Amino acid sequence: MSERKPIESWLSDMDGVLVHEGQPVPGADEFIRRLKESGKRFLVLTNNSIYTPRDLSVRLRAAGLEVPPEAIWTSALATAKFLADQRPEGSAYVIGEAGLTTALHEAGYVLTDLDPDYVVLGETRTYSFTSITRAIRLIDNGARFIATNPDPVGPSNEGSLPACGAVAAMITKATGVEPYFVGKPNPMMMRSALNQIDAHSETTAMIGDRMDTDVVCGIEAGLHTILVLTGVTQKDQIDRYPFRPTQVVNSVADLIDLV
Repeated sequence: MSERKPIESWLSDMDGVLVHEGQPVPGADEFIRRLKESGKRFLVLTNNSIYTPRDLSVRLRAAGLEVPPEAIWTSALATAKFLADQRPEGSAYVIGEAGLTTALHEAGYVLTDLDPDYVVLGETRTYSFTSITRAIRLIDNGARFIATNPDPVGPSNEGSLPACGAVAAMITKATGVEPYFVGKPNPMMMRSALNQIDAHSETTAMIGDRMDTDVVCGIEAGLHTILVLTGVTQKDQIDRYPFRPTQVVNSVADLIDLV
């Protein structure tokens, strides 16, 4: 293999990398501080489409991490960018919350249930049977089906909650139409993030805690991939996958000196 170029830009997953169950991962604050002081371009990525970057910035600050809104890239923003490129000033029926509706509005989209170009499914704390039924009928009538991310479940204090991927599967079962998922592990998410900060894949690293989303997505986008062991994937699980990260470290604390 040819030697990789020095890392000039950084992409990092949020949950399991910088925070874990609402608490900062040890070393994450210093890692973010070093990134900002270095002047290197970076983005914090999340498949969660519920929150706007401003919302997430405030939530991270509450956990002790100072990440500006412009350094946060969500599956909602990637979805809005994708739709604006595909069909500028289009229309969509949206199941989701402020993170998704705000992103689509800012991309020039009209949100409507009257013959929309797309049905866009995102995350929400309260999926409505009425809205899901409306989405099914709109797709039956020809609307294209887009989903922000394929995650089947999300965490809560009481246990797992059905997430975008699970609801998308229900709509697919009813319509026979598969959605196009924009978020990880689609490398589209990575490429849109690279474009956002004008970075090049050959000189960008992706830090993640999941082999099946962060790492495979980074590999397919041509990035230097770093798996941290503070989240979902544990060290003894790595060899189960047919691909490997470029690097495995215990946590982001081990990456501070690389910035």
